[in-house]
Amino acid sequence: MPEGDTVHLAGKRLHAALAGRRLLRGELRHPRLVEHDLAGRTVLGVVSVGKHLFTRFDDGRSLHSHFRMDGSWHLYRPGMRWRRPAREARAVLETDDRVAVGFALHDMELLPTDAEDRLVGHLGPDLLDPAWDDTHAAEAVRRLTARADSEIGLALLEQRVMAGVGNLYKTEVCFLLGLSPWTPVRDVPDLAAVVALSRTLLLRNADRPEQTTTGSLHPAEAHWIFERAGRRCRRCGTRIRTAEQGDGVYARVAYWCPHCQPGPAPRGGRVAGGRERRAARA
Repeated sequence: MPEGDTVHLAGKRLHAALAGRRLLRGELRHPRLVEHDLAGRTVLGVVSVGKHLFTRFDDGRSLHSHFRMDGSWHLYRPGMRWRRPAREARAVLETDDRVAVGFALHDMELLPTDAEDRLVGHLGPDLLDPAWDDTHAAEAVRRLTARADSEIGLALLEQRVMAGVGNLYKTEVCFLLGLSPWTPVRDVPDLAAVVALSRTLLLRNADRPEQTTTGSLHPAEAHWIFERAGRRCRRCGTRIRTAEQGDGVYARVAYWCPHCQPGPAPRGGRVAGGRERRAARA
């Protein structure tokens, strides 16, 4: 699942390309939406809410899309060859000088703009909300506190607590704060620091495709422990371990340094492992 900053950047780029433009082509190829044609509609704007995107039109409707594991939006100039197969396209929005193609978008819905809350009203505060203030931060802390018995690694991934954190930032937030991902929320000494650091890391990368938590944009140096199973911790030299955290479709690979992140740990955490599949990007 992509991080909130990936979705935010996709929305920002789509907005810059489409906002205020009339669609010459507006194909929806999703099985539930094939009868709709958006040609002739003017795009009012594109906004992200957590990991959700809404493309808003002048007829009072919005096109909702969610990337899940393999979805993405691409932007092209008319006539350019697409980088993914046409059979994967679920939406094609074309203006006089740009073509936006949504690939592998399993979750799509066309709904009234004033009903968007039906799809995102359950979410916690959006960490990349431009209107973020102390009230948002306090609400995120309140929602975290209410999950006292949950493991902090799982609570960070819960979009009903705060929207935007994926496995990358969950991993790095826990490492930077010295928390085992399996630490119960009730035992985390400073939940406000968890919220603040989550937002800081997302903001740091919100306007670029590269995601760094170390400050380096070099691919081999961008993360502290994420996707570094079996390698040495950048701080103490201990080998990074991995284990599965969560159940069923919600299970994710958890990375942690046993020395820098003392506390609860699963039995048999692996020292070596492969790279986790990267989320699709726009």
